Amino acid sequence: MATAEVELAHCSPWELLVATILSAQCTDQRVNQVTPALFKRYRTPSELAQAEPAELEGLIKPTGFYKNKAKHLIGCARAVTERFHGDIPTTMEALTSIPGVGRKTANVILGAAFGQPAVVVDTHVKRVANRLHLANSDDPEKIEQDLQQVFPKRQWTDVSQRLLLHGRYVCLARRPRCGDCVLYDLCRWKGKQNR
Repeated sequence: MATAEVELAHCSPWELLVATILSAQCTDQRVNQVTPALFKRYRTPSELAQAEPAELEGLIKPTGFYKNKAKHLIGCARAVTERFHGDIPTTMEALTSIPGVGRKTANVILGAAFGQPAVVVDTHVKRVANRLHLANSDDPEKIEQDLQQVFPKRQWTDVSQRLLLHGRYVCLARRPRCGDCVLYDLCRWKGKQNR
């Protein structure tokens, strides 16, 4: 079985970090439309660290919350440049010390860019994990811990990405596609639709 991959287009850990920050409250598809021009204009963390906020805002505006995201991206680029010499750190502690980087973003980077076992908990993973009774919480950190207990460490990255994609395309928030669900027989969710 092939590994489930992140859908954010990127060529390096740096590009994945930027794209993941932009993906907050935005679709990966929209981020992928914005990042080619962004990465052409700002090729390195040091270039982005010196960006004019207004110019950066204009490039990322379609992703929403662009003023806040621009602030985070410039702060992130400065931290990566000044504290990590342009390299993306490879630990949770170091990653979450960067402006705009929380556990979710750090786990995306650790798992997808560096191949480390990491459980990414976004809105889709939260929904699917709770519907499948793999977790019973609204707290992403608690869900992360629950999933770490259920699955072997070597599967964390792949399982959380599969849950994310399942939530994005099948186990939808408002209109779940239960008829198309490969996990239908395992699902004990009370809102499950009959086939």
